[in-house]
Amino acid sequence: QVQLVESGGGLVQAGSSLRLSCAASTRTFSSYAMGWFRQAPGKEREFVATIDWSGSSTAYADSVKGRFTISRDDAKKSVYLQTNRLKLEDTAVYYCAAGAVTSSREYRYDYWGQGIQVTVSS
Repeated sequence: QVQLVESGGGLVQAGSSLRLSCAASTRTFSSYAMGWFRQAPGKEREFVATIDWSGSSTAYADSVKGRFTISRDDAKKSVYLQTNRLKLEDTAVYYCAAGAVTSSREYRYDYWGQGIQVTVSS
């Protein structure tokens, strides 16, 4: 089993930044692709970003491309999401996930964190 725990969320003003972290409890962290998803109130969970096992390939949703950056540190068994120039519509619960391959599809991921709230205000 893989345990994933997100941290770094909070309440910020539009235009500000947050760095979300996800710590994994598996010894084989370096073999997993990692992803970030988010779910706004009353809406479906949506893809945000993903990074492959080597850290050499990344992909982003169009809504966050150019503003968010996903990265990983295998030594720390962590994946990060740097969120810049946050907008009101970025308000959501953010989830990190681990899977076999990079993907924008939820079903491709096998393990999920509990989620962390990001709230952007004006």
